This record gives sequence, structure tokens and C-alpha cells, in this order.
Amino acid sequence: MRHLLLIFLLLFGASSAGTQSAPQYDLVIYGGTAAAVTAAVQASRMGKTVVIISPDKHLGGLSSGGLGFTDTGDKAVIGGLAREFYHRVWKLYDQPTAWKWEKREEYGNKGQGTPAIDGEQRTMWIFEPHVAEEVFEELIREYKIPVHRNEWLDRKNGVKKDGARITSITTLSGKRYAGKMFIDATYEGDLMAAAGVDYHVGREANSVYGEKWNGVQTGVLHHPHHFGAVKEKINPYVVPGDPRSGLLPRISAEPPGEYGHGDKKVQAYCFRMCMTDHPDNRVPFPKPAGYDPKQYELLVRIFDAGWRETFQKFDRIPNRKTDTNNHGPMSTDNIGYSYDYPEASYERRREIIREHETYQKGWLYFIANDPRVPEDVRTEMRRWGLARDEFKDNGNWPHQIYVREARRMIGSYVMTEHELLKRRPTPDSVGMGSYGIDSHNIQRYITPEGYVQNEGDIGVSTNGPYQIAYGSLTPKRGQADNLLVPVCVSSSHIAFGSIRMEPVFMILGQSSATAAILAIDDGLAVQDVPYPKLRERLLKDGQILESAAR
Repeated sequence: MRHLLLIFLLLFGASSAGTQSAPQYDLVIYGGTAAAVTAAVQASRMGKTVVIISPDKHLGGLSSGGLGFTDTGDKAVIGGLAREFYHRVWKLYDQPTAWKWEKREEYGNKGQGTPAIDGEQRTMWIFEPHVAEEVFEELIREYKIPVHRNEWLDRKNGVKKDGARITSITTLSGKRYAGKMFIDATYEGDLMAAAGVDYHVGREANSVYGEKWNGVQTGVLHHPHHFGAVKEKINPYVVPGDPRSGLLPRISAEPPGEYGHGDKKVQAYCFRMCMTDHPDNRVPFPKPAGYDPKQYELLVRIFDAGWRETFQKFDRIPNRKTDTNNHGPMSTDNIGYSYDYPEASYERRREIIREHETYQKGWLYFIANDPRVPEDVRTEMRRWGLARDEFKDNGNWPHQIYVREARRMIGSYVMTEHELLKRRPTPDSVGMGSYGIDSHNIQRYITPEGYVQNEGDIGVSTNGPYQIAYGSLTPKRGQADNLLVPVCVSSSHIAFGSIRMEPVFMILGQSSATAAILAIDDGLAVQDVPYPKLRERLLKDGQILESAAR
């Protein structure tokens, strides 16, 4: 009997343990971005079981990772859980205890297009990183959503499918999660790619979708982030005028490509730093390991030519802090160093992130300390430092690099500049965007005249809000019929230049979860969710699907 009992335990006990290692959820969300949080909250509100599998320790992605000077566009089209997030931020800052380093009335209250603090709408659009993270964690606690952190998808063998349906995902730690529906809420689109869904990396040629602003944009100089903004043309060679002396660092010798043609390059990444000029909260810029002042020789020539715009994107957020973004021909954007990031291994991505961190910390240290930097610029930079009370577990440095663009799904419907510019109608709206079409620089090259130039920076107004199609969230039928993708949405490079804003990701996260739950309830593939039913529920939950002007 004992022998039979042992056999029974070995057989059925092992089976039971296997079942426990793969809990079944209605919705499995991979990623820790703001879209992941809104998707999870929406699923919970609709009465379904949901789990967030996050490779990150911190929730919120860029929204809690330094991007506090929110790129909003027309705030009237930000609804649902996205607007609730900004309302909760407002509630926190409505408490006197939130103002530690300055008085509320001392804060300039400057936002993008409207005041940072909108008392009438009870929303706040500009915030410190730790406040955003507090709001995301508050939502997770309130809805008792399980979050499994530091869990990385096994991109090679971790996605199991039954036909066109994903059945489970497994992380590198060996944990397996089964679900009826899945959402890829990462900036990289790793689950989408591992599931065999079509996607694109880089710029499409203008001919692919009949666009104007996609593809290589040589000769197009929209923002002052190029060398046309410098009073003198800058020579790219170590010995000016002598190509035999070699190029200065961070200038490509490769030709930029033909205007309008596609490539596999992505726009530059950076960290959105949180800095302060308050002496009691300021950490002086450290000299990073691997610091090489030669990497900034080009910057010296830019300063020598009279350029003085270093501090124009030190955008103020509460408590005498900044959301510091790229500005100028050689700034925090690490142009040309992110091309292989979208499809790189985890190890290679970590190398890329470290290189970006070294470059950006070195940029700060160089400007603050190198005697070749004009004295007025050096003096001003030394007034600043990293905020001691932000990113405290990461040396006061943002935990999230700004992945402005990685993979983009080629799904049931592809959003292009035509939809954003209202040249043709958008079917089945699940949310709206409105920020200008905005691509950062993609390459730094030598012009035929022998001077250095940046390329790829595009800024085009959408002339008001635009709708985003439900089909841009779903893969093509038969590729993954129970997966939605609210971040790496189906769009061209240039359309993604506007869609890629954090409020939009929150909106699309909520809409994706809504569609997933309706698909579960009706036993449908996500591609077959009836739009009238989806629209009705989205409107009920406060989503804005069309602007008042339409």
C-alpha cells in the first residue's frame, strides 16, 4: 500500500504542482507601463481576474520615470482612467504636505498649453516622478491587482499557443501564467514578437503608405535640434577640414540615405532626468565610470560657435525640480546608439542602456566642469544637480530609459499620417490623440558640403485631435486572436511620433482591456469584437472617442 501511495503522490502530486505553477487568469498583462496599469484596473472594474507580469520593479514606465512635464496636446480628449490618473495627481498636490521644497504659490504653474494645475477640472498635468509612481501603486492596491515584478518573458520559448491563441507565457525564472486574453503593454513589443505577430522596426519609405513625413528626411529642419540652429557651420573632423584626421566622436561616416527612403533606424533615446536647484535636495553631477571628455569635442565646437540654449528644456515641475529633456544639436539624446535596441537580447539592451547612462551623465559632468565650456554655461550647470529624493534606489537616476520607438505592430489596421492629418476617416475609434507629429533625430551625418548635420527631427501639427482605430490594437486575424497591443500599436513611424505619448498609452490600455473582456464574455477573437458594443462600454467608462469639433 505504501508503495502504491508513493506512486500516486509522485504522479498526481507532480501534476498538482504543475497546475499551481501556471495559475489561470482572465487577462494576463505583460509590462509595467502606465498602459499596463490602466488595463489592469479596467479589467478589475469589469469583474475579471487579472495579473501584471512586469520586467520592471517600478510601475508606470516613463510616467513615473521622469516624464513629468506631460505631453498632452488637447487635454479635452483625455478621458477615462487616463484623466482619473491626472485627477489623482491633483488630489495629492492639493495637500500642503506635498510641497516640501517650495510653496505652492511659488510654483510657476506652467504646463503645455494650459496651467499645470487645472483647478476647474481638478486635474494636474505636471508632477514629480515619485508622485506618479505613488498614484500607480495606489491604484494597484485599491483593486488588489497582483503584480509579479522583475519577471522577464522567455522570448525564445516562453509563449505557448494553440493555433492562433496564446495559452500561456513563461518567464526566465520559470514561472508560467495561463490566460484567456493577453495584453503586451511593453515599450519593446516583446510578447507580440514572441507570439509571431507581424511588426516593423525603423522608418518605412514614404511610398509604403503614401506619406510625406516618413522615411529619411534629409534637408528637413523643423525643431532647433539641428546644426542649422548654430550660427556657424560645424566641421566634423578632428583637425578641421582634414578628413584624414578622422571624425569627431558620435558622428557617422555612413551616408544618410536617400530622401523618402526607408531604413532600420529608430529615433534617439535618452533619460528624462529629474534635477533640482534646491541646495538641500541637490546631488552634484557625478563623474561617471568610463567618462571620456573626448566624446564631447563636438559640443565644444557648438559652444564656440555661440550656441547658448543648454537650459531651455529644464522644464519646471513642482518642488523646484525639472523634467529635463533633449534640446539642441548635441544634447541628452544619444543619436545613433539605439538602432539595435528593439530586437536586442536582454543583455545587449542592458549594454545599450549603460552606454546611454554613461553618455548622458558624462554630458552633464562635462558641461559643469570642463574648462573649455564657456564659464557662464559652466556656472549655471553647477547650480543644478540630481534630485536627492527621486529614484532613491537607483542613485537618483531614472529607472526607465525613454524608448521613444521600438517595434511597431503591423496589425488589422495601420495608423498613418493620413489619419492623424484627417485626410481620410478613421474607423472604430477607441480613443484620441492630439499631440503634434514628433520624431526626434535619428542620425548625425556629414553633408555633401563637408559639415555635420542631424537628421530625422520632425514636428508637424495634427491641426486638432484625431481618432485611433481599434484595428491598430489587434494583430492580423490568425496571428494572435487573443492578444491586444496598446503601446507598440499598428502604425507607421511618423504616425507613432504622435501616438507615442503617455496619456494616449493609458487611454489605449483601458480600451484594450475593455475589448479583451468583451471578447471573453462573448467567446470571440479580439478581431471579432463588435464595435458598437465596444463603443458603448468605452463611452460609459468615460473614454473620449471623438472631439466636440467633429
